[in-house]
Amino acid sequence: MKKHEEMLVITMEECGELTQACSKVIRTKDDTKYVRKMQDEIGDVMLMIEILKNNGYVTDKQIEDRMKEKKKKLMKWSLLFDG
Repeated sequence: MKKHEEMLVITMEECGELTQACSKVIRTKDDTKYVRKMQDEIGDVMLMIEILKNNGYVTDKQIEDRMKEKKKKLMKWSLLFDG
C-alpha cells in the first residue's frame, strides 16, 4: 500500500470508529465510559485531518470555508443553533 492510500484508509477507519462511538453514546444515554471513547475518537479523526492537510489534500482555508457553509445550512435546518 502506498503512503497516500494508507493515509486515506486510516482516515476512513477512524471516521468509522467515531461513528460507532457516537452511536454508543446515544444508546447508553451518555455513559461516561462511552463519552470518553468518543472524545478519543474525535482526537484520532482530528489527527488524520492534520495529516491530510500536511500532505496537501485540504487546506485550513478550504476547511474554514466549508465549515461556514455547513453552519449556514445547520442554522436553517437543525436545532443546533439558537435563533
